[in-house]
Amino acid sequence: MDTITPPPPATPGKRARRKEARPGELLEAALALFVEKGYAATRVEEVAARAGVSKGTLFLYFPSKEALFKAVVHENASRHLQDAFREVAGYTGSSAELLREVIHRWWSQYGGTPAAGLTKLLMSEAANFPDLAQYYQDEVVRPSHELLRLIVQRGVERGEWRPVDLTLAAQLIVAPLVQMVTWRFSMAPICPAALMPEPMALLDMHADMVVRGLKR
Repeated sequence: MDTITPPPPATPGKRARRKEARPGELLEAALALFVEKGYAATRVEEVAARAGVSKGTLFLYFPSKEALFKAVVHENASRHLQDAFREVAGYTGSSAELLREVIHRWWSQYGGTPAAGLTKLLMSEAANFPDLAQYYQDEVVRPSHELLRLIVQRGVERGEWRPVDLTLAAQLIVAPLVQMVTWRFSMAPICPAALMPEPMALLDMHADMVVRGLKR
């Protein structure tokens, strides 16, 4: 009797792959428009059109513009912070090396990407959309400061750095980073490139100055 060879397993069709990719495509389109036009001026119809879907399809994944914005923040900022907390918890090198790695990671995953425009957007529209500003505060600002406090506390407890006010230290580390991204999305497009140093060189000097200032 002839052996019947079973058919190969079905592979996802183009339509199925397209459906799986839609949330990411919508978030990418929304991020671009939010940064380009601001939250208030961005319409969900524009986001759907840029992603190549209908408004009804967008609402299948995100029930409102507010939900879409929160998903953009989570995808481009808060989830990276969750990864950073895990990295800090398992890090075995010096606190100086850890701080430099976290600052470099911030630039590669946020500061040097289009997502950094969210910082300027929230600064300019927070008064008109306090709920979104609070969400960004809870999901991005507070965890960022907590992460930096943990790193400084680690260095103090290991005897690498002198005791300092952890809250103030976190504020001072963050301030130049915020300045970099606000410059990128405000003055940089109309100012000579020479006025803005190469980002990694600036970040390396910033980390070096912080570490030297914290040494015992």
